[in-house]
Amino acid sequence: MSPDTATQDPAARPDANHSGWNTLRRFIPYLWPKDRLDLRLRIIGAVLLILAAKSTTLLLPFAYKRTIDAMGTKVGETAFTVAFAFVLAYALGRFAGVMFDNMRNIVFERVGQDATRALAEDVFARLHRLSMRFHLARRTGEVTKVIERGTKSIDVMLYFMLFNIAPTALELTAVAIIFYFHFGWGMVAATALAVVTYAWLTRAITEWRNALRSEMNKLDGQALGRAVDSLLNYETVKYFGAEAREQARYAQATSAYANAAVTSENSLAALNIAQALVVNLLMAGAMGYTVWGWSKGLYTIGDLVFVNTYLTQLFRPLDMLGMVYRTISQGLIDMAAMFKLIDTKVEVEDAPGAPALVIKRPSIVFDNVTFGYEKDRTILHGLSFEVAAGSQVAIVGPSGAGKSTIARLVFRFYDPWSGRILIDGQDIAQVTQASLRAALGIVPQDSVLFNDTIGYNIAYGRDGAGLADVEAAAQAAALTPLIARLPQGFDTEVGERGLKLSGGEKQRVAIARTLVKNPPILLLDEATSALDTRTEQDILTTLHAVASGRTSLSIAHRLSTIADADSILVLDHGRLAESGTHADLLRRQGLYAEMWNRQASEVGELEEAAE
Repeated sequence: MSPDTATQDPAARPDANHSGWNTLRRFIPYLWPKDRLDLRLRIIGAVLLILAAKSTTLLLPFAYKRTIDAMGTKVGETAFTVAFAFVLAYALGRFAGVMFDNMRNIVFERVGQDATRALAEDVFARLHRLSMRFHLARRTGEVTKVIERGTKSIDVMLYFMLFNIAPTALELTAVAIIFYFHFGWGMVAATALAVVTYAWLTRAITEWRNALRSEMNKLDGQALGRAVDSLLNYETVKYFGAEAREQARYAQATSAYANAAVTSENSLAALNIAQALVVNLLMAGAMGYTVWGWSKGLYTIGDLVFVNTYLTQLFRPLDMLGMVYRTISQGLIDMAAMFKLIDTKVEVEDAPGAPALVIKRPSIVFDNVTFGYEKDRTILHGLSFEVAAGSQVAIVGPSGAGKSTIARLVFRFYDPWSGRILIDGQDIAQVTQASLRAALGIVPQDSVLFNDTIGYNIAYGRDGAGLADVEAAAQAAALTPLIARLPQGFDTEVGERGLKLSGGEKQRVAIARTLVKNPPILLLDEATSALDTRTEQDILTTLHAVASGRTSLSIAHRLSTIADADSILVLDHGRLAESGTHADLLRRQGLYAEMWNRQASEVGELEEAAE
């Protein structure tokens, strides 16, 4: 099946719980935080500066009108003084308006940035709380794009809502009052009709454009998701010579995005033409009416520039209404997508009032555990076994038997459908996840490292680990020879996912990271299956030393690596088929013996082929 036939990202689909008003209501606590008096004072200060700027702007046409009227009289010293004074007042008013606007930006900037930061941090924290099922189902590129769009939209959207829409509404009211006293109801009605028509056209066309932009966003996210997925798996791409195939998939996504973008930009031209038509019809009518009134001796020459200046000032922000409406609408969509991430149900949660896990004897018990990743496919069927404190137990079985699922359940990445998992007699579903995972260490089959230094990746095992801890763990994990060969030592960059290191080196870093954590229980999830025989033996020696004195649960594919375990559990289709020591299981001639003989035969054939 094509990988692109997956269900559409639910974050891209609006619903009643994430409508525009609900989204704004959710965002208000970030903008007006209860515990930040300083930010509230900044908002109040910004509002006062908005009023000062708008009041200054509304007075400018009066100064302009008086200047023109003074110049229209007989030239004289008095007329010159009056005209010059109003020119100075006009210039000072324009400067004051710009100054108040920029002071408003300075005062409010901290509020916007803090709100953006707080929301982004909440989303990031929520993503880490979501279950493994969520992260396996979602594409990383699309998730990061949702966060990127949402955080970028907040600051711009706040700016337009607070500094464009609110002041424009205030100015509309003021202009209506001024026009009423200067020109009567006719001018007010004409202006109101033009503004309503302008707003209606803008909203109608912008709603159409929003649908186009929503499609663009989906296609943009799809293109980014394909690019990230392809680049993360570039080795696989090269293994199968699929560069052209990947380029074609990416080109398909970018072509679809380009077509959607062209349609969106063409719709913008239609919006601009419609807006210009309404504005210029009103301007022509208002100025024509003023000229007619002048011809009848009702108005002065200054009234012409008076009405022109007010309409120009009024429609300057209205000219941006389409962009403002679109920006706010898109911002609400992007913010709603972020809130949908926050609202995503957390599959695995701590029980109310859950205590911390207290370990005295680190034992593990699976008590009749039933589990599957999907409801129609059960992986574990009533599985029961016990790992005694201080013992080294191995789990083996054919592929798909449920071995790695056991490790995920122990870490409580998922909860079983039924049954219990106990550590030192305590049900892990009834203790805090943080305390549970603090008691567990794992060396996985694929040891993924952060794109940072070796030292950082080792120290990641425990918050606050120092250089001495890192060096001791590196020595115990037999990493010291590698560190000594590297010119930058522990400061050597490992590359994305640790790909600058070999498989064995990555495994040793993972072991050292677990040693820094120093957990009482250790899980080894096929930790050597991807290594060559010589490296595997070196790693096994290190792992045996690490597991000494701890309770360890080893999940293995190659049976030779766990032959010395205290007990071996053999799984078959999610059920415990056999258990015992290596020698006991061989004597029974069951599934384990069959697997052992098959692997021994394969090794023999390889040796013969080598000879």
